[in-house]
Amino acid sequence: MTMEIQQLMWRIEAIRDTVHAAVFADGDVETALTSLDAGCVFQTVAGSVGATGIEDIRRFLTEDVVPHLPGDLAFRRVSKTSDQRRVTHELIVTFTHDRELPWLLPGIPPTGRTVSVNAVSIGSFRHTSTLGHVTSRLTAYRIMWDRLDLLERLGVLDRLAAAKA
Repeated sequence: MTMEIQQLMWRIEAIRDTVHAAVFADGDVETALTSLDAGCVFQTVAGSVGATGIEDIRRFLTEDVVPHLPGDLAFRRVSKTSDQRRVTHELIVTFTHDRELPWLLPGIPPTGRTVSVNAVSIGSFRHTSTLGHVTSRLTAYRIMWDRLDLLERLGVLDRLAAAKA
């Protein structure tokens, strides 16, 4: 691997970390948006919710994510893998389900339980070069959660199954 490729990988890792921290730690939607490609997809796969494009992502983050983040939300990285176009993090996410989470568990009322659940985040990137200057933009940010495990840990899996019966 060349030093230029290694530096590119470090740059996209930093972009992913900045976007993640801006949304989930700082609640700073505008900072998160500065690194996104115009057609970016931002999605939480467990709840099949998300947005595409800057304005839709701004609305999604401003209305559905940031005001509904649990106060004790914490991400612990287990592993990180990256190449020139992707950064993947395996995470353990811990939080107290003390409010509705339309970005993660739409329609599930708060249970008051504290849970830890496995998740994987994948940031995908596009690079453009102008006169030797490479610009990297996030084209997709997806967080995949183990939904069934999360619902079971929250004690709502049986309730949901009974409601469907």
